[in-house]
Amino acid sequence: MEITGKIIAVLPERGGVSKTGNEWKMQEYVIETHEQYPRKICFNVFGADKISQFNIQVGEEMTVSFDINAREYNGRWYNDIRAWRVERGAPVAAPVDAPAVSAPKVSPADFNVQNEADDLPF
Repeated sequence: MEITGKIIAVLPERGGVSKTGNEWKMQEYVIETHEQYPRKICFNVFGADKISQFNIQVGEEMTVSFDINAREYNGRWYNDIRAWRVERGAPVAAPVDAPAVSAPKVSPADFNVQNEADDLPF
């Protein structure tokens, strides 16, 4: 999946050590779309190499490609929106204007009304 927008928040990096003893790092970001009703989506980047490679900053316009997954923990379900590619400088989607429609040509002769029996009350 893909979303285009502006990064409005960079949350603190988190990390730890897995059960197998491997270190891990993750950072979350919030992107806001440019739709009529803007949406905010919090996504994450997993891995120190990806975090430094993407180097996402507040205020950047970008397109983020991501996967969505859900996991259960203590009877509750949590969504995980993980980015796997970012493209900087994504164009802001301008609203699409309706094409100009020209009115049909009307000549004064089309309004030539004979003043015979005008049955209007006024």
